[in-house]
Amino acid sequence: MSQVSRSRKSVRAVGLMAAAAIALTGCSGGGGGGEDGTVELTWLQGSGVQTNIDIAQSLVDAFEAENPDIKIKVDSSGGAGSEYDNLLKTRLATGEVGDMFWYNSGSQLQGLNPDQTLLNVADEPWVEDLDETFRSVVSGSDGAVFGAPAGSAGTGGILYNVPVYEELGLEVPTTWDEFVSNSDAIKAAGKTAVQMTFADTWTAQILTLSDFYNVYKSDPEWADKYTANEAKFATDPVAVEGFTKLQELADGGYFNADFASATLDEGLVAVASGEAGHYPMFTALYSTLKTLAPDDLEDIGYFSVPGDDAADNGGTVWYPAAVYAPKDTEHPEAVKKFMAFVASPAGCDAVIEASGVTGPMLVDGCELPEDAPRMVTDMYPYFDEERVAPALEFLSPIKGPALEQLLVEVGSGIRSAEDAAALYDQDVEKQAQQLGLDGW
Repeated sequence: MSQVSRSRKSVRAVGLMAAAAIALTGCSGGGGGGEDGTVELTWLQGSGVQTNIDIAQSLVDAFEAENPDIKIKVDSSGGAGSEYDNLLKTRLATGEVGDMFWYNSGSQLQGLNPDQTLLNVADEPWVEDLDETFRSVVSGSDGAVFGAPAGSAGTGGILYNVPVYEELGLEVPTTWDEFVSNSDAIKAAGKTAVQMTFADTWTAQILTLSDFYNVYKSDPEWADKYTANEAKFATDPVAVEGFTKLQELADGGYFNADFASATLDEGLVAVASGEAGHYPMFTALYSTLKTLAPDDLEDIGYFSVPGDDAADNGGTVWYPAAVYAPKDTEHPEAVKKFMAFVASPAGCDAVIEASGVTGPMLVDGCELPEDAPRMVTDMYPYFDEERVAPALEFLSPIKGPALEQLLVEVGSGIRSAEDAAALYDQDVEKQAQQLGLDGW
């Protein structure tokens, strides 16, 4: 089955994507047993994202209601980011990580040496119900599978204000030239054409990262070549467009005047209110929009970052974090039972109960709620028509730390796109060497 054919089956249901590319945190001890025979498990969870804590607790509450003989403690007392990575690796090495933990899928998972440290659940029946691409990004060697999805898939691209489009008679663009033309019309109408929020520097990456579908479509093996030091952003005419598109928008004066100091929250409010026509962002931020602009949710649509050919228009996908277990858990059968629940329609319902509807779930049998928001329904055709590709970080372990700052400089007119791409190619060399990758 193709990487998206399961997505076509599973896209009917939705939930929250664990934040593209966020490593979650926490501390826990080992599980135990109660005097009445109850099995007690611990779930290592992070403190960095409250919505993810809410999802974890919702899953636990729903599971315990059906399985009163198993109790799960969600421990979210840890730090975030690299602090958690180091803590988790240490605890896996010393056997002190507890019974389960929440962690990223994709290439970051390989840094945990999963074949040696994690419980293999490949033989569990529910694994066959997982989206095929998600299954591949929580896998190891020889068919091993390690995780159950703790949220939904989501896409990166352009959030747009639907009333602005309707007022100006604009159509959703399927080529970059059409997107620029729409931006011209929005700018001429006295509105911000493209919102940028460089106060939160990571947001400067969204346009470039979300452009990867176009790279993948031009060469499905590009990520492998990149990992082997056989492809570069600066020297590939399609890959470099993720940088040049940002420069084109900056040079054209399409950004909000306060782009250097505007925050993520301000950007979301701007596109929700119609102050801005476009905002490059992850669809996973829908849960934040529910808080910031609850009355404007149906005014926000989504489309992918278009390329040069309308026939090849498609979206870049970020896959959710997952629930994993260490190989040495004291209660493997109880853990597997919980993971089966997570990867079930009841698990989907628990996620949606905690976070709302923010993207396609990756489990067969989950149903799309009738009140799915406009942003989510706009995502559906990309999955249904098999016009999606994983973000680069799910296909390659290489991502240099300087990317966001380089893109801030491009978006601020300080550095050219070509120069930034070349510097980024240099930036990843040290990381690739540290990872011991061949060809570096």
